[in-house]
Amino acid sequence: MTPATPIIVALDYPCVADALALAERLSPELCQLKIGKELFTRAGPSMVEDLHRRGYSVFLDLKFHDIPNTVAAACRAAADLGVWMVDVHALGGQRMMAAAAEALAHYQHPPRLLAITVLTSLGDEDLPALGLPNNAQALALQLARLATEAGAGGVVCSAREASLLRGALGAEVCLVTPGIRAPDAVADDQHRTMTPTAALQAGADYLVIGRPITQAPEPLLALQQLLEFCRTDHGQ
Repeated sequence: MTPATPIIVALDYPCVADALALAERLSPELCQLKIGKELFTRAGPSMVEDLHRRGYSVFLDLKFHDIPNTVAAACRAAADLGVWMVDVHALGGQRMMAAAAEALAHYQHPPRLLAITVLTSLGDEDLPALGLPNNAQALALQLARLATEAGAGGVVCSAREASLLRGALGAEVCLVTPGIRAPDAVADDQHRTMTPTAALQAGADYLVIGRPITQAPEPLLALQQLLEFCRTDHGQ
């Protein structure tokens, strides 16, 4: 089942109680929730179970990057938890991503497999030190093509690459874009950001939003306002 809302709220909290308190203040009808490395390391699978009991779809954002057999096993563990989405690093290579896709193919309702292209904290100037070409857009497209050929159902990319990837990969590939900020918000540690309206217009399917909601005085109100931007400017 495809969620009706494009917003995924990132539960980037060091404290389990704070993450659950936010989940209580939001609504599964208005957003999905993302669990990252810090929260999952502190809370483990019980965090996923707690959010499922509250009615939320969960994106397990652990960015698996290892040898194919290890990543395949990790993806099966995520599928056993019943998560909605799970991700791997495209830089792990085609064989690794294909092993992940094959591991999930046997489930009746598998999570959508996403591949991370280029982290939104990286700019063109950061790539040469990693032995990569200093063009984040070109690298994102190359990795996205590799991921879809390997069987991934979507990619995580900067919204600045969404239009390029949508045109190259077609309508069926799911594009998930972090680094989303309101027009008047600060970028924090994200280098390649975009507003919700611009991201959806560029072809994004889902918008990962953290601090603009989680650090707002009224998180539910902030979510509703961002969702209204999406609906008004995206024809919903």
